[in-house]
Amino acid sequence: QVQLVESGGGLVQAGGSLRLSCVASGRTFSSYSMGWFRQTPGMERVFVAGISRSGSGTAYADSVKGRFTISRDNARNTVSLQMNSLKPEDAAVYYCAAADKFYSSTNARWYEFWGQGTQVTVSS
Repeated sequence: QVQLVESGGGLVQAGGSLRLSCVASGRTFSSYSMGWFRQTPGMERVFVAGISRSGSGTAYADSVKGRFTISRDNARNTVSLQMNSLKPEDAAVYYCAAADKFYSSTNARWYEFWGQGTQVTVSS
């Protein structure tokens, strides 16, 4: 089992930046690949970015490539999502997720554990 707690959400103007963090507790953090997903009201949770156990492999949704960067610090049990050049369409609740697998996936069903989410609001 692993528990995930996100932080760093908030209100930002379009073009601005935010950095989301997710701290894990429980089992060894480096055992898990990690993902960030986002969800807007009435919509399914969608993949944003993922990172492998070691951090050597990353993946991004096309909509965020070149603007968002996922990283992890296994010594600090933390995965982060640096979000730059934010757009109003990036506004959502962002969720951190963990999978007891080497690689991340774009599929939400790949992940066994989820955080409670953090709200990101982008004003135009």
